[in-house]
Amino acid sequence: MNQDSPDTKSIAAPSLQYLVDALLSRHGSGINSMLFYGSCLRSGNVFDGLVDLYLIVDNYRSFYGNRRQALANWILPPNVLYIELPVGENTLRCKYTVVSSADFERGASRWFETYIWGRFTQPVDVIHCRDEQSRAHINTQLNQCAINFLNKVLPRLPAEGTIEALWRVGLQFSYGVELRAEGKVRAKELIQADHDYYVERFKSAADHLKFDVEIISAADTPRYRADVPTLYRHLSRLSWPLRRIEGKTLSVFRVVKALFTFEGGVDYLIWKLERHSGQTIVISDRVRNYPLIFIWGLLFRLYRRGVFR
Repeated sequence: MNQDSPDTKSIAAPSLQYLVDALLSRHGSGINSMLFYGSCLRSGNVFDGLVDLYLIVDNYRSFYGNRRQALANWILPPNVLYIELPVGENTLRCKYTVVSSADFERGASRWFETYIWGRFTQPVDVIHCRDEQSRAHINTQLNQCAINFLNKVLPRLPAEGTIEALWRVGLQFSYGVELRAEGKVRAKELIQADHDYYVERFKSAADHLKFDVEIISAADTPRYRADVPTLYRHLSRLSWPLRRIEGKTLSVFRVVKALFTFEGGVDYLIWKLERHSGQTIVISDRVRNYPLIFIWGLLFRLYRRGVFR
């Protein structure tokens, strides 16, 4: 597989570099790489909501200098932090997720859950690397995410179909194992926004999959043909429901952890749910003041309303 970066967009705006410099100043040389992904990458506007970054760090203790935060990040990676910076008349808001290089590597290739390999099979821009060795390593792991994703998804799909449908259904499976506010059309929207990226991503990974895969040329609708043994299909039917149970359980634990590690965590959670569901959510003072005690009732009511699944 081509080990060049799978980056699909490069936002060279000075404001994004300003953010990179601020994070390096705040956290020092322990940052190995920074990955830019999510809605602001897709829109090309870093002031459109929150900038989503992943910080790949050498180890948690040296990054934080705080045993409690380091322990929380080690027990259940990742931690989520927040920064906002004035840029002219605008405010640049960023949610950055911290994960060690070792955990990212495990998440790309060996984790049962989709948290890393499901996210980073999608478009990403490597906006900072400490050196060329770090860049080569992170690009290898990003490529591994796509390989792992396709190995997990192909056994649940027909032996032949369009590459677009493969990604759409695969992303629906991946989204379905977490607590997500996005509807079922979200995967289709992502594919349509970066259609060429997903086609090329599949082509570059095809020779590295555990199954024999053939790419069938077509003018506007490239197709695939995959020879997946029956045993893998049976195992896949069992593994995805288990992955769903694990993923949703860990999502709840990560929400709880974010209440302690993410400044303004409750407000961010509600903002994100409102943004993706289109529904207005009112937070009571007791939920805001005592989230660990009272947020469970709110989350249950929101789940009943269909705000997230």
